[in-house]
Amino acid sequence: MMAMPDSDSEDELPPGWEERANDDGVVCYVKQTTQWTHPRTGRSKRITGDLPLGWEKYYDEQSQRFMFHNKETKQRTNIDPRLAFAVEEPTLNISQVRQRFDSCSTALQILHGKDLHGRVALITGANCGIGFETARSLALHGCDVIFACRNPSSTAEAIERIAQERPAARARCRSVGLDLGSLRAVQHFVVEIKQSVGHIDYLILNAGVFALPHTKTVDGLETTFQVCHLSHFYLTLQLESLFDHRTRIVVVSSESHRFANLPVENLTVQHLSPPADKYWSMMAYNNAKLCNVLFTQELAQRWKQRGISVFSVHPGNMVSTQLSRNYWFYRLLFAVVRPFTKSLQQAAATSIYCATANELTGLSGLYFNNCYFCEPSKLSRKEALQKQLWTLSERLIQELIDQPT
Repeated sequence: MMAMPDSDSEDELPPGWEERANDDGVVCYVKQTTQWTHPRTGRSKRITGDLPLGWEKYYDEQSQRFMFHNKETKQRTNIDPRLAFAVEEPTLNISQVRQRFDSCSTALQILHGKDLHGRVALITGANCGIGFETARSLALHGCDVIFACRNPSSTAEAIERIAQERPAARARCRSVGLDLGSLRAVQHFVVEIKQSVGHIDYLILNAGVFALPHTKTVDGLETTFQVCHLSHFYLTLQLESLFDHRTRIVVVSSESHRFANLPVENLTVQHLSPPADKYWSMMAYNNAKLCNVLFTQELAQRWKQRGISVFSVHPGNMVSTQLSRNYWFYRLLFAVVRPFTKSLQQAAATSIYCATANELTGLSGLYFNNCYFCEPSKLSRKEALQKQLWTLSERLIQELIDQPT
């Protein structure tokens, strides 16, 4: 936290800062930019209860904002009079959150009773597997869902399946092409999204690849690394202007991140995107999933003051999806264990929980498995590695984007 000048009151705002409250009663602090924690104390506040006696709230058409009117003194102001009685929200700790769901819970059970009309979700890889069940569950509860997928025909079929189940959901689902194997494709995708969407409530980075032979993307990087991490990293940063304190970002990782072998010091591009002679598909996947957790924790720290919650999740072990389609051995293995693993609805539950659970408000940077927090690997908690990956990812993107087409 940056040092502030001495004051008689710790709660006094530094010079130039202004305190406001949004329609949800959350207090924000404004000085050129807006943040959701007090610039001196680092804590958040909320206003509750009715307006003081004699005050009323109304919408002013001319200024297009809510105003407050004191019927006795005739005073009019855009400042909520309840700000004088705002109270600090208690510091949340994950240990205070009661576990309501487990490995048997389904996404639709978690959403039971929730009305998500007016919310917008963007899900990568939403046309099949866990991504589809995540998108379907949200759409059935009224959420507008953007299917960010590479295959338009498969995506159209996925949306049609949802529409057959709930005709009204058709209008809430739309497909926007996204090829995570190309940073320029990510650029074009972001431009299209920003032209049609003003805010994103749920960004769910679900897409991934597994067990690929050594292949390179159009950007010249190993495919598993770019699809699972780098393009998602770039996508998130490019969409930043569409996020606010209501936004939840969910990064689908895996317990495989515990078996990664990235070095804590002197991380290089060759570690992340190895040449063919040093490539093993399983380790490439492990390392990419570790990158997901590292990215989540560093992003949570960088965006903490904005009130944006970021979580990484493990959906389940060897869930029957198309992820294993690239190698016959894994197809066979996944088929053998299928009776003992989660269904797709159960596998989507943890992503849905992290995106929508009210009790996670104010929390960020956590790793979830079976709809509850668990400690990620020791390697993923190394701050030096988190910062190295962030810096290296930014540099890689800059170099590749600056290259002439």
